[in-house]
Amino acid sequence: MILVFIEHKNCVLNKTSLEAITAAQAIGADLGLKTSAVIACDKDCALAQEIAGYDLEKVIIAKNDKLGTYTPDGYADAWEQVIKAENPQYVVMSHTYQVRDFAPKVAARFGREVVGDCIRYRAEGGGLVLTRRIFLGKLDADFTVSGDSPYFITFQSGAFRGENAAKGSAPVETMDVTVGELRMTPEEPFQEAKASVDLTKSEIIVAVGRGIKAQENLAIAQQLADALGADLAASRPICDNEWLPIDRQIGSSGQTVAPKVYIALGISGAIQHIVGMKNSGSIVAINKDAEAPIFDIADYGIVGDLFEAVPVMIEEIHKAKA
Repeated sequence: MILVFIEHKNCVLNKTSLEAITAAQAIGADLGLKTSAVIACDKDCALAQEIAGYDLEKVIIAKNDKLGTYTPDGYADAWEQVIKAENPQYVVMSHTYQVRDFAPKVAARFGREVVGDCIRYRAEGGGLVLTRRIFLGKLDADFTVSGDSPYFITFQSGAFRGENAAKGSAPVETMDVTVGELRMTPEEPFQEAKASVDLTKSEIIVAVGRGIKAQENLAIAQQLADALGADLAASRPICDNEWLPIDRQIGSSGQTVAPKVYIALGISGAIQHIVGMKNSGSIVAINKDAEAPIFDIADYGIVGDLFEAVPVMIEEIHKAKA
């Protein structure tokens, strides 16, 4: 069996969990294992019915009054009991901040480790070979797990597409779990600004780099974003110059995104930026430098002046909508 972790806040789904379902379903098909989903909650979570609409053996609500708000102690206690009851071979999760917080704690209780931030896998010899990026994405490294199960795996955002999760109909079960002392009292999540944007939920992103030249030129990128119904983002130099707020930064020191379409305007493609957007569905790059590294990962590229190309793109988009 495979258990897949469903992350939520007040029964509102973190959509990266659908990517985890897709990954778990794929692994299950390759290894002949059934997949079940687990939701930690303090009540009969309404989200369970939504997850039950996917091709799963069952959806388990790990229920306890102390699980209404996330804490690593509470989630670790709940997951330990679910794993002991279900005896899965694999526990599959998305590589989110929350998972990074509690998953190693759970794995340690079973004397196991977490193979984290994987970008793909292959089935080999009845097991899995897991691939992670190392040295800021410059190299790919393969890992295998040995010893007794369960094996804990997290997949990088965008490694699988949530929309590819197979639909179905699954029963919902409630498992009352015991949660011990909670050693922390969580406060409201920190927000740098009320207007901060979560780019991980964007389907289309228009990102700008040094090639935009001046802050006033951001208007042309915003026009393209408006025409596409996209969100505006940037590489680090733009945010360092305070041309856009820091919550718009994509890269190793910003957000990691995987939209359906990523349009890079005047971005050369430094590795620190690429690690934040390489899993996008389709990448479109516009840059005057034909040797820019961004073209190595782009699906479509325009070698030219963005100030000439973007107005044409906007015009054609409006024509297509007319």
